[in-house]
Amino acid sequence: MNAVAQQPLWIGAAAGFSGDRTDAGRPVVDTLLAHRGPAVLIFETLAERSLALAQLARAADPEAGYEPLLEEMLAPVLADCLAGGIRIVGNFGAANPRGAAQRVLALARELGARKPRLAVVSGDDLSGPEHHGLLAEALSKSLGEGNAGFAIAGAYVYLGAEGIAQALRGGADVVVTGRVADPSLTVGPAMAHHGWAADDWTRLARATMAGHLLECGAQVCGGYYADPGFKDVPGLAQLGYPIAAIDADGDCTIFKAEGTGGVVDEHTVKEQLLYELHDPGAYLTPDVVADISQARVEAVAPGHVRLSGVRGHARPATLKANVFHRHGWLAEGEISYAGPGAEARARLAAQVLRERLPGLEPLRVDLIGVASVLADDAGRLLAARPAGDADDVRLRLATRQRERRAAERLLREVTALYTCGPAGGGGVRTALRERLGIVSCLIPRERVPVRVEWLS
Repeated sequence: MNAVAQQPLWIGAAAGFSGDRTDAGRPVVDTLLAHRGPAVLIFETLAERSLALAQLARAADPEAGYEPLLEEMLAPVLADCLAGGIRIVGNFGAANPRGAAQRVLALARELGARKPRLAVVSGDDLSGPEHHGLLAEALSKSLGEGNAGFAIAGAYVYLGAEGIAQALRGGADVVVTGRVADPSLTVGPAMAHHGWAADDWTRLARATMAGHLLECGAQVCGGYYADPGFKDVPGLAQLGYPIAAIDADGDCTIFKAEGTGGVVDEHTVKEQLLYELHDPGAYLTPDVVADISQARVEAVAPGHVRLSGVRGHARPATLKANVFHRHGWLAEGEISYAGPGAEARARLAAQVLRERLPGLEPLRVDLIGVASVLADDAGRLLAARPAGDADDVRLRLATRQRERRAAERLLREVTALYTCGPAGGGGVRTALRERLGIVSCLIPRERVPVRVEWLS
């Protein structure tokens, strides 16, 4: 292993989901530039919901379908990253990685930055008709024969880190992906930098858990952790985003961008480490099966926490795929009631709509501020809870319908509450959007070839 590969690789996170703060990358990049060592900036912007929205966007416009905030996220940092040798890796390609890559090239020109060497990792998109046979076979195993007869609107498999590593080894300044597993955005750069093999299970598992700490952005820096009076976090309005220093053995130290708010300590790291972990002894990813049952989390300096002791096992033989299918329309309507008797009036309005829309099922009713987060689609909780004297209530009604015209009925009826009563309603808002359903299945790994395309 050469001297450069022996150096820790710093990987900073600039986004944890689609719609994240667009100014997050600047402090991270400043910290990476001051470090003057090998560094990568990652953008994690995908989830099942955001990929479904991207699929709908591309269906409406073939040029769309990538992260809507791509330009706002990259513009503040792209030129400095290219000048300072900081590689960029992002799954902001969503349903249209090539379109995202073209936008990155155009943005570099607009900023007067040097032209990046840009790679697109593909192979995740199984939406085409040539893949329908493979998907039908996989879905029949997952759902049972005869239960997969829906029309496929899109399908994406979770790729691992190898395509990213290949692109970085080939000299890419920017790597654009679609659906790769979230931790793979970190594993790929670590593989390329440290020269790990694709079956170096323990090191890959350690990098996977470093990626797991980074993938939700500011969450590990105290964001989602904050709970006033119980888990206080300073400077939440200027919350920092995390950086992982990953050594040649895969162990990492987590800290945040300099001069930012938030906190990184043993508590925030442990909370994020366990986040969405179904089995601490077998965390399944496309790259490796990670085992944190013997992991150690320890503070090594103020604001610096080290994760070690992660072990790894051979990766699964299959890859998870999400299959989207058209699932009708979601209609939502809201109206506010305030003052004496507000809750009673909101309940009456809901009852009026139930009577006027007897065939519109399901019809969800929420009294925001009274019963919403803990309520249920059938309305059992609201019915069982005695009417109170809340004087500030937002009534929300929602339905999902196979046909658009049926869903539109709810929008008209909510709007009519303005004058049809009860008294004092105002601030009506309505929305209608198409829905995609999702089912998951497993695809044999060898049936999903990964490709790296060079755009520049």
